[in-house]
Amino acid sequence: QVQLVESGGGLVQAGGSLRLSCAASGRAFSSYAMGWFRQAPGKEREFVSSISWSGDSTYYADSVQGRSVQGRFSISRDNAKNTVYLQMNSLKPEDTAVYYCAASRYYSGSSYSRYDYWGRGTQVTVSS
Repeated sequence: QVQLVESGGGLVQAGGSLRLSCAASGRAFSSYAMGWFRQAPGKEREFVSSISWSGDSTYYADSVQGRSVQGRFSISRDNAKNTVYLQMNSLKPEDTAVYYCAASRYYSGSSYSRYDYWGRGTQVTVSS
């Protein structure tokens, strides 16, 4: 069992930055791949980024609703702290959403249905 708690969301102006954190409970955090997803009101949950258990491999959505996060977002993890991060720079109003982290024992891709554990999310609001 893994419990995930996101933090770091908030209100920021366009062009600003936020760093989201996801703290995991449990001893096996380092064996889980981790992902970040987001969901805007009235929209489906969409993949943002993921990272392998070791941190050696990272993945980013090529296009999230037509808008690339590559080059603006960066995922990382600290297995000693049981924490995964999402650094978000050059934020845009269309990045406004609830951001969720998720854990998967065997999968590090973009399909949300293959993640086993989810946090409750943290709200990110970007004003224009």
